Amino acid sequence: MVVRSLANPDIYQQVRPLIIGSKKIVERALLVTNSQLTMQAVAAPANGIYRSGTLDVLDIDNVQPDAVPFGVISATAGQAAYDYIKTAIALALDKKIDGVATAPIQKEAIHQAGIPYIGHTEMFTGLTDSPKAVTMFHVNKMRIFFLSRHLSLLKACQYVTYENVLPFIENCAVAMKRLGLPNARLAVAALNPHGGEQGLCGDEEMTALAPAVKTAQEKGIRAMGPIPADSIFRLFDIDQCDAVLSLYHDQGHIAAKVHDLARTVSVTVGLPFVRTSVDHGTAFDIAGKGLASSKSMEESIRVTGLYVNLIQANGSDPV
Repeated sequence: MVVRSLANPDIYQQVRPLIIGSKKIVERALLVTNSQLTMQAVAAPANGIYRSGTLDVLDIDNVQPDAVPFGVISATAGQAAYDYIKTAIALALDKKIDGVATAPIQKEAIHQAGIPYIGHTEMFTGLTDSPKAVTMFHVNKMRIFFLSRHLSLLKACQYVTYENVLPFIENCAVAMKRLGLPNARLAVAALNPHGGEQGLCGDEEMTALAPAVKTAQEKGIRAMGPIPADSIFRLFDIDQCDAVLSLYHDQGHIAAKVHDLARTVSVTVGLPFVRTSVDHGTAFDIAGKGLASSKSMEESIRVTGLYVNLIQANGSDPV
């Protein structure tokens, strides 16, 4: 997937991509994908040539291909992935690289390796001491934040309170500023059908959402809503908002993935640097078969470059 994404010459018009990983694993990927790309190992990001047709690889020589067969969950693979992630974070904190676009990792392999993080985002927030980092989906014109994600639907609905919504709206405003969009308009989704119908279909809009939006507006945040969830995402098409705050996992995920599954990119906002990720898993069922699409990885790399450029152009601070 990574090798295929860097076979697209357009990527090199937008960013200078550096693979952080094992040279031997990349060589295996070149064979599997029948790629004509060449590869050079570099000792530091400054040594890359960043030219279409050549893969620059910062070689972390920590694993032999035979030790990590395709489609097999193993502690060896989990530890290798964690080593690559730690290296990327260290380089970004040292400002040797501007951003990180991560490929998917296998959570059970990470667990088997005894690594004290459940996934990518937890690693990035923990290793950079960024407890207030938030997740945002970027897909074409759409930017979607999530008040809650990995909660049951019952608990997610119970989580919609004024005390939870207001600080999250404030976090979203800060996140957009960090991404180089200081005047972003944030639309807040309603929880209930038709926005609650003045209490006939639920009262969270009146008791939690509308008051939180009003307080946010009084603080100078360009918030609006609550807006019924069945129409709120239309606002992107008519240029009436820059981001949406969805209230639970599927409310935002379904909208993004129906719109364009392959180009849905997860952005972790609030780190000291830009970090994006593909929004799909490891697809072990087709591992090593040369069938994986590179569209999501290409988009993740492109979005990393987009926000790095926005931040630099606006002089904003990603921290």
